Amino acid sequence: MTKKERFERLIAFFEKERPTAQTELDYQNPYQLLVAVILSAQCTDKRVNMTTPALFAAYPSAADLAKATPEEVFEYIRSISYPNNKSKHLVGMAQKLMSDFGGEVPSDVDELQTLPGVGRKTANVIASVVFNLPALAVDTHVFRVANRIGLTKDSKNPLQTERELVKYIPSDKIPIAHHWLILHGRYVCQARKPHCAECGICDLCNYWNQNLAQGKPTTAKTVRNSKAKQSNPNPEK
Repeated sequence: MTKKERFERLIAFFEKERPTAQTELDYQNPYQLLVAVILSAQCTDKRVNMTTPALFAAYPSAADLAKATPEEVFEYIRSISYPNNKSKHLVGMAQKLMSDFGGEVPSDVDELQTLPGVGRKTANVIASVVFNLPALAVDTHVFRVANRIGLTKDSKNPLQTERELVKYIPSDKIPIAHHWLILHGRYVCQARKPHCAECGICDLCNYWNQNLAQGKPTTAKTVRNSKAKQSNPNPEK
């Protein structure tokens, strides 16, 4: 299977199985999503969603957050990972939004990265989710899944992965492809123990094919037996 065919098969599968994939972060406007994505670094979306309602009630806009101190913001996000740094980033981000962008979240990836706490991944999330631009954010899930399946090869960092993926994913599919790969990595192709028996794209997956060839029982045989039972649930008949 060529790389082009691999991507075509992947896109066709997800278009059928997950046509409306979207972020699992709760938000109502670009400002709220930006805050939530900053908080989500090395933290679960579930934890972020438990934290942001009180934070947004206290600071409903960038103007409100810009007037706060990091110490005040810390009290609302103390259950989030790295609350000290993130409280400083949030206040700095809000202040720069007010001073440089009139309180509005910019759509440009480079401009977004001038905000405190905003790296390329966060900037791409905002550009794609809010503005539907062809920006593909690469987090740990996307990095892992792309490498395991064989969409990328020997990528050393998220930027290399991003550049390889956007070569083969049509620009109009890039915003949703980000969510396809994240959700697949979060619920199926998990880091420690991928659920290969529940995966619908084993036929194009390098990880699956390599383990099948090596006969590893924890992956290949489990999936092979599972798929055999699915195709013939009553073998005696």
